[in-house]
Amino acid sequence: MKISTKGRYALRLVIDLAMHADDGFVTLKDIAARQNISKKYLEQIVPMLNRSGILKTNRGYQGGYKLARSPESCTVGEILMVTEGNLAPVSCLENEVNECPRAGECMTLFIWEELHKRTTDYLNSITVKDVIDRANNNNDYVI
Repeated sequence: MKISTKGRYALRLVIDLAMHADDGFVTLKDIAARQNISKKYLEQIVPMLNRSGILKTNRGYQGGYKLARSPESCTVGEILMVTEGNLAPVSCLENEVNECPRAGECMTLFIWEELHKRTTDYLNSITVKDVIDRANNNNDYVI
């Protein structure tokens, strides 16, 4: 499994929106500038996040984007699943039912199933709020 640029940028976009939630609807131009990501690239990611119910869109004057849900209810796993499609480490685990003709005799299947389970559980255990909280805690100075 390798997370693409699309998945990483989608995560940065959602985190940016969460951090600027008090600003109301935020433009892609502002996000692109803060995150050093091409606005055109963000325009490709936004529809996926919008369809999934992660984002809200407002057109026209004071238009832009904001989170449709709280940062506590958006997980890293969900965002990556929306943009990456599937996080399975091997192709035979991409579907709900393993249709591989060798599944019954595959000696290594348990390895890939457990890797997939642990990865998915881990990513689904981290919320956008957790990411922001951790970043804020690492920026604290202690005397």
